[in-house]
Amino acid sequence: MTAEPIRWTYAFVDRPMKGFGPATDFWTAVTGTRLSEPRGDQGEFVTLLHDGADACVKAQGIEAGDGGAHLDLAVEDVPALVESALRLGAEVVADHEGWAVLRSPGGQLFCAVPWHGESTRPPVVEGPSGAASRLDQVSIDLAPSVYDTEITFWSELTGWASHPGALPEFHLVKPPAALPFRILLQRLGTDRPTSAHLDIACSDIEAVRAQHERLGATLVTHGARWAVMRDPAGGTYCLTPRDPGTGSLR
Repeated sequence: MTAEPIRWTYAFVDRPMKGFGPATDFWTAVTGTRLSEPRGDQGEFVTLLHDGADACVKAQGIEAGDGGAHLDLAVEDVPALVESALRLGAEVVADHEGWAVLRSPGGQLFCAVPWHGESTRPPVVEGPSGAASRLDQVSIDLAPSVYDTEITFWSELTGWASHPGALPEFHLVKPPAALPFRILLQRLGTDRPTSAHLDIACSDIEAVRAQHERLGATLVTHGARWAVMRDPAGGTYCLTPRDPGTGSLR
């Protein structure tokens, strides 16, 4: 069965309501966006708006938990995408009029939403130092027991190019160039519940890190070619040494 074509994707920054204001201030600054008017009964939804490009990042305030990230997959036929997801082992968490919240076989929440004609990917963001960056990847962190199942699920659901990553514990599900977000599946060393975080491609990690720290982020840990950061609301994300234009390792 042919996958329902994914026409656009949105990455959600999910953060506790108590830190929602600082979180949205931070993420608008690092993505070069401005906030929409809040939506929802408690103002818990906002879109990060670009001038001259289509939005692809939203933020959601949550009442419980530490937050994380999730994807919205925008399609012309939402019921067809839901049907495909169920056939591949997902379950429906909430069925709304025109859209649905689902959970992948390995436990990652995502949404099936209608496509409204979005097509223009936002540009790379250039910081004060001249370093370029782009929020372009949702990384799903998986226990070894569900890793292979999730590779099959996301590869078949999206129909995107799917291949092993730069390290044995990574697998990349890569969209067509016009779409804004890649999916990186990461196999953890131990069993724990599935979660997700956002990755930012950087031309110069140290320069981007310094900019983010000035905006209130803190360093959690770093390796030779990556840095784990915590935003002002306590949510973690990663800076990675990939080309902000293409997403590929430099």
